[in-house]
Amino acid sequence: MFVTALQAKQFRNYQSLAIEFSPTANLIVGQNAQGKTNILEAILMLAVAKSHRTNKDQEMIRWGSEKATISASINRSERRYKLELDVLKKGKRALINGVEKRKMSDFVGHLNIVLFAPEDLTLVKGSPQIRRKFMDLEIAQMSPKYLYHLSQYQKVLQQRNSILKNGQQQSIRSIQPILAVWDEQIIEHGIKVIRKRYEFIHKLQKYANQIHQQISGGREDLSLSYVSSIPIFLPDTTCKEEMNPLSAEQMREVYINQLEQRMPQDLQRGSTSIGPHRDDVQVSIHDKPVDIYGSQGQQRTAALSMKLAEIDLIKEEVGEYPILLLDDVLSELDEQRQQHLVKSMGEKVQTFITATTTYGLEIFLKNHAEVFSVNSGIITKEG
Repeated sequence: MFVTALQAKQFRNYQSLAIEFSPTANLIVGQNAQGKTNILEAILMLAVAKSHRTNKDQEMIRWGSEKATISASINRSERRYKLELDVLKKGKRALINGVEKRKMSDFVGHLNIVLFAPEDLTLVKGSPQIRRKFMDLEIAQMSPKYLYHLSQYQKVLQQRNSILKNGQQQSIRSIQPILAVWDEQIIEHGIKVIRKRYEFIHKLQKYANQIHQQISGGREDLSLSYVSSIPIFLPDTTCKEEMNPLSAEQMREVYINQLEQRMPQDLQRGSTSIGPHRDDVQVSIHDKPVDIYGSQGQQRTAALSMKLAEIDLIKEEVGEYPILLLDDVLSELDEQRQQHLVKSMGEKVQTFITATTTYGLEIFLKNHAEVFSVNSGIITKEG
């Protein structure tokens, strides 16, 4: 799949933008704060209806405007269609070929992307929140229903936490019946989120280890495991990779028991201490956690392997390669990792690269990349 053209109006620092892209490599060059990343953000918005930079829609609307509009023409196998997203000060409006979609989960998934930015190099050593966001961004594209369950879980969790916080002066007996209503919903959506994340990490592990072995010259084995606050396997399971996870019904029973046991603690803290919002991914080399025992080089290689593994996993799941967005990340990688990145892309993946200069990017220019320059929200095609 690839984006043939992108249009934007009143989006970030762009009053009006209309541009056609190469189906292979597109290099977007400009100094900082000129609008390079805004172009990648626009493409990302059309894929997942979310920004990687802000949770506030209003920040994406150009100053003085009421809304921003982003649209793109997409080629996907034998299909061609247009995606359009209106970003309002409160909410969004999504259309496919001019037909409005009532649910955002009906819009997400028609464009698949992999975004790699400098902050992704902290994927391994950063906070669990970074790894949860990593999972959620990619799973939502491959399984729009996941986005629905994740959104519902977050809404119910907010309600549950509000009850816990407001009920800190009450007894457990008085607050338990109120929580029971919300617990049914939190369990329903939470289990679906956990099981989908586990499945994603289990599949990603295969591709990530292959890539990591190539970069490390076969010297290192990379392993990924989903660390859930709600048990996924039976107790005392010693070889999880060969075991099937608990059924949804078994997990439900465990979940109920865990919430009941934690209720005094949760009431005291005024928040829910278990669930997908507390989960993490353990990244290891030779069974040793990379965030603790790995060098900076190993941490970066592990992060790069995980991001590149998404390309092959999305291909496996949806039947086509996704679009790759590289946001000013090449300068953060040494020559060996850059070479592997280029090798992984080949000509199979449409790629968008932002950089402050073309220096050091000769390998992309040799591959006949289209070059665009950006200055103060105005983009022009070079050559």
